[in-house]
Amino acid sequence: MKDDVIKTLNDFGIQPSAQRVAVAEYVLETKEHPSADQVFARVSSNFPMISRATIYNTLNLFVEKGLLRELHLSPGKVVFDPRLEEHHHFIDDETGMIDDIDWHQLTVGNLESLKAYEINDYQVILRGKVKK
Repeated sequence: MKDDVIKTLNDFGIQPSAQRVAVAEYVLETKEHPSADQVFARVSSNFPMISRATIYNTLNLFVEKGLLRELHLSPGKVVFDPRLEEHHHFIDDETGMIDDIDWHQLTVGNLESLKAYEINDYQVILRGKVKK
């Protein structure tokens, strides 16, 4: 896997360092939408010398280079998403878990009526409870 991660970093114009590879190994493979603090907790358990600042700088670099998406899904909470293709999100009110919803599972209509806006992108954020 490490070779795949190094290739991906190179493909996105990111110089692979041990710290960047460690962060990428987690964030590119997780199905979660981790915050920077969650990334720090996970990566530092296997890479104890990594600093919180390195985690933040690495995540910001990955976003800048287009390797991750930075999402502001609720006030004051930033999470990172490795899934780059268009999709929507569902947030479970009880657990805070974030699930991906495929783009074509929802239809958003009448965007042309928003003439005062030039829309470049959109996503739907659904909130509720996962049915058991």
